[in-house]
Amino acid sequence: MIDRRVIKDFDKGFLIVIVVIALIGVMTIYSSTRPLLGTAQESFYLKQLNWIILSLGCFFLALFIDYRWFMRFSYVFYIIGILLLVLVLIAGRKGMGAQRWLNLGFLSFQPSEFFKLFFVVALSRYLSGLDQEEKIDSRLMLKMVTGFFIVPAVLILKQPDLGTMLILLFIFTAMVLTAGIKKKIIIMTVIIGLIAVPVGGKFMWDRLKDYQKNRIIAFIDPQADPQGIGYHIKQSKVSIGAGGFIGKGYLQGTQGPYRFLPENHTDFIFSIFAEEWGFTGSLVLFLLYLFVIWRGFDTAITSRDRDGRFLALGVTYMFCFYFIVNVGMTLGLMPVVGIPLPLMSYGGTALLSNFLALSIIENVRMRRFASYY
Repeated sequence: MIDRRVIKDFDKGFLIVIVVIALIGVMTIYSSTRPLLGTAQESFYLKQLNWIILSLGCFFLALFIDYRWFMRFSYVFYIIGILLLVLVLIAGRKGMGAQRWLNLGFLSFQPSEFFKLFFVVALSRYLSGLDQEEKIDSRLMLKMVTGFFIVPAVLILKQPDLGTMLILLFIFTAMVLTAGIKKKIIIMTVIIGLIAVPVGGKFMWDRLKDYQKNRIIAFIDPQADPQGIGYHIKQSKVSIGAGGFIGKGYLQGTQGPYRFLPENHTDFIFSIFAEEWGFTGSLVLFLLYLFVIWRGFDTAITSRDRDGRFLALGVTYMFCFYFIVNVGMTLGLMPVVGIPLPLMSYGGTALLSNFLALSIIENVRMRRFASYY
């Protein structure tokens, strides 16, 4: 049971904002998938509501467990995550040119979504155990890259899932820089990166799927094929621009229900929201997301130990990357890499992993003043 003195520090505002964003997502999913005249209604919004209820249950269950217990078994979780990624490549379900899902019969889920949490927990444990006064040198850096990043990055790229691999890279880089790294390592990494770009870029390009290459081309030049590879970005900009200052109004948008914008309830859900609520509504939504991000960083700063600090930072960095990249995709500022908008985009596995990730922040925050156990 949770000590009542810990419950006293439960951050209700944090949970309320999370649930509000998720419910805004349900409303937008309904709007974007609502039926046209004479067509059947897809029940995406009802499924998303069910996932919210399940995710909330898991959110509260996770709070009963002290986050230091997760840290104690972090490497076990990491190994389980690696085994699940291997299993996906062996027996995973294929769809839309990728092999990312495990089908249990009654449930399909995407292991890479949960692996991101295992990755954050394991890396947090390692970094929190380092000497606080000593900066990371080349030996430690090589050890962390080979021990934490290389294997999952290769397995995830084999699916292929470029978006998740980029998230792991961002989390790894941000957390290592936060822990403290010697300047010469940063300089060497930049120099090696600049030298390797011509060779490494060609190597990576040759191994990308055609649709991944098309996404990069569309980002560089959306007009290269406006009816093909540039169509998503073009229609996304049209949706956002059509919203104007105050928007068309809820259920008054046309880009979603008339299917002008593909993936309107997943990757491009922000475009649908912006069309209906305009600049004003988008600003309010951004403020809600910024509140969650601020709470994450504040929790890291006020954490009672290094374990909690790195855990809160890792989750917050991940949430930031999700938010920035997804909105950047819809505005044409970043290539389309299949990263959903956290808490809003349709998808049960992603929603559950988001709630579990944010429960880690709440877990650390509740126990930041608990010095009695």
